[in-house]
Amino acid sequence: MDKKSSLAALAALGQETRLDVFRLLVMAGPEGIPAGEIGERLGTVQNTTSSHLKVLVQAGLIKAERDGRTIRYAADMTGFRDLLAFLMEDCCDGAPELCRPVIDAVTCRC
Repeated sequence: MDKKSSLAALAALGQETRLDVFRLLVMAGPEGIPAGEIGERLGTVQNTTSSHLKVLVQAGLIKAERDGRTIRYAADMTGFRDLLAFLMEDCCDGAPELCRPVIDAVTCRC
């Protein structure tokens, strides 16, 4: 990931509803959630939800997949990993033990 892409991802997550959508999709796992259900769970109207989803897709943080007449959205864990890697690529200037708490915090314990 480059600086421009990371800025787009951070800007996408810098809005409250989009952050809520992203976190919801991370919790949902790889099967994702239909667009309409995302709006219902978060209490947002359809056109607003669609706009937020579009921003997150363009930022590479979520992906969309057509399932018949429905579009399901899921967190793009590769995009998220790339963002985290970019943010930490120069971590701790040769002292990796300083980064260990961050790595431990983002490690899935499922």
